Amino acid sequence: MARTARIKFDGFLMAIIAAAVVASFLPATGVGAEIVSWATKIAIFCLFFLYGSRLHPEEALRGLKHWKLHLTILAFTFVVFPFVGLLMGLLPSWALAPALVPGMVYVTLCPSTVQSSINFTSIARGNVAGAIVSASASNLLGVVLTPLLAIALMNTTGNANVGFGSIIDLVIQILLPFVLGQLSRPWTADFVARHKKLKLFDQASIVLVVYAAFSQGIREGIWTLVGWVDILTLVIVCIVLLVFMLWLTWFTAKRLGFNREDAIAIQMCGTKKSLATGLPMAIVLFAGQPIGLIMLPLMVFHQAQLMACSWLAARYARDPEPDAVPAT
Repeated sequence: MARTARIKFDGFLMAIIAAAVVASFLPATGVGAEIVSWATKIAIFCLFFLYGSRLHPEEALRGLKHWKLHLTILAFTFVVFPFVGLLMGLLPSWALAPALVPGMVYVTLCPSTVQSSINFTSIARGNVAGAIVSASASNLLGVVLTPLLAIALMNTTGNANVGFGSIIDLVIQILLPFVLGQLSRPWTADFVARHKKLKLFDQASIVLVVYAAFSQGIREGIWTLVGWVDILTLVIVCIVLLVFMLWLTWFTAKRLGFNREDAIAIQMCGTKKSLATGLPMAIVLFAGQPIGLIMLPLMVFHQAQLMACSWLAARYARDPEPDAVPAT
């Protein structure tokens, strides 16, 4: 029986949206804000420790023989996407509100997802082994490359400011726990793999990050910077960006001579942006800035990519012609 993908009710995404809505009406203030701030820092530290414990660096080493595939996917994630992000600054204000430009640029700098990239590649009958290696490598490299790209591109273009304090926080809250998680794998990897419910901690941590970010945003008056029309144009920009990257990844893969299975892996991995990694990084990188507005584009893009790739994966799974599948 052919495997199919369905757009399911995403409880995690609903929880994220609920956190943003609750923070908009009941933001943490005073002592509560301090408690939420410290709880968020602790949660992010634990979150990246678990990420480090889960990711398998040996898989990337075993998969190096298909270097052309992995290099293509990583080039889309950390070269092509950021270049497109720079062009976002050229959009007129009627197409994208200036307050949302930093967040849209940040979307393009995030690493690829792991789970959904692999799942959609599998459903679409693509190169699953290649997707596992590339998605894992993207997250391993993203812990370092995403902050470096943010410093290099967002500081110089004036889209946002990543100061020295943010770099110190990044090392303490993200790089250090991630490295510790990697080093702890001989003792923790099996435990983390067996206890699937630890994913609930991951999700709860990200919901807390969103609540903290939007609470801070409400205290700083972020909703005075954008309106409903701006949110609608943001959704349109995210969809246009996603459709363009879906077409470009497929077109480039075919032009480079990849077979259908590899082209699917390139498309599914090369167009994803990780909400789970991107949101915690953002709250550390852009401390003291309108963090809610920086996070919002990633939340919108994340949902758009899930819906589009769910439909695409089901279409690829049904297609009887191996090389006759268009990108969109």
